[in-house]
Amino acid sequence: MDQLCTLFWGNTHKWKLFWLLYALYMVHDVNITVLQITVVVSLQLWTATLLHDAGWLKMLAIAYFFGSFLNHNLFLAIHELSHNLAFSTPVYNRCLGIFANLPVGVPMSVTFQKYHLEHHRFQGVDGIDMDIPSRAETLLVTNVVAKSIWVMLQLFFYALRPLFIKPKPPGYWEFINFSIQIALDAAVVYFWGWRSLAYLILSTFVGGGMHPMAGHFISEHYVFKPEQETYSYYGPLNFLTWHVGYHNEHHDFPRIPGSKLHKVKDIAPEYYEGLESYKSWSQVIYMYLMDRTVGPFSRMKRKVPGTAKKSE
Repeated sequence: MDQLCTLFWGNTHKWKLFWLLYALYMVHDVNITVLQITVVVSLQLWTATLLHDAGWLKMLAIAYFFGSFLNHNLFLAIHELSHNLAFSTPVYNRCLGIFANLPVGVPMSVTFQKYHLEHHRFQGVDGIDMDIPSRAETLLVTNVVAKSIWVMLQLFFYALRPLFIKPKPPGYWEFINFSIQIALDAAVVYFWGWRSLAYLILSTFVGGGMHPMAGHFISEHYVFKPEQETYSYYGPLNFLTWHVGYHNEHHDFPRIPGSKLHKVKDIAPEYYEGLESYKSWSQVIYMYLMDRTVGPFSRMKRKVPGTAKKSE
């Protein structure tokens, strides 16, 4: 449980603040959300068609400096939708998430939701929160070179970790997600060729590695200050990332859309201004690489609670 939430129990005034925030700001900006996702999806797919005969160096440059921002924006749109923050009906969010998934190149939106909601419910619980690096990662990634490789490949670790530690059988919606994504990928290859598809996947890969946008993977929960578990980022990239930088605020109020999380900090500054925070995700990546006392092992871990054991 994060910093602000622990202050609510047994305090009537703070419970009133809690419900006030939810009443005021748990409002779904459906039209804006759908429009933003549609524009980004369309722009990225259109860019992919333009690069059907581009050289690999040109494609890499465009993927890193342009496409990566679009695909990472869509990844975080999927994060937003995993909390059902666009529509009040969950299935509509799931459908929009599958649509947002299209330029990412690989099916992930439905599976992401299954694991991400457990991250919120069981944050830091070993074996349940798949955001926690595996023991193998903590043993192998111990120096600057290893950490650099780990950062560049962190999307692969993020995606593959659940398959080895806590695999879940795919369901009906994952089949739909997979089928639609593969159909889109096949259509891109059929009409525009492999290079267009390669651009989409490359945009996802480089945008999740040694990239300013990917700094949030490290900044959110990697412990740089022993007494603090979760960290917020208050920099300009919030405008491109659905305000995921307001991470303490997000964990305290996961049902408030990212666009309104800054109002949580404005209303209750006494709970956030004293906490360590960041203004640069690039700086966070640099700190992570160069600080020998920080690595995949720098996470707060908890034992499995009794309720989690029963649910499993």
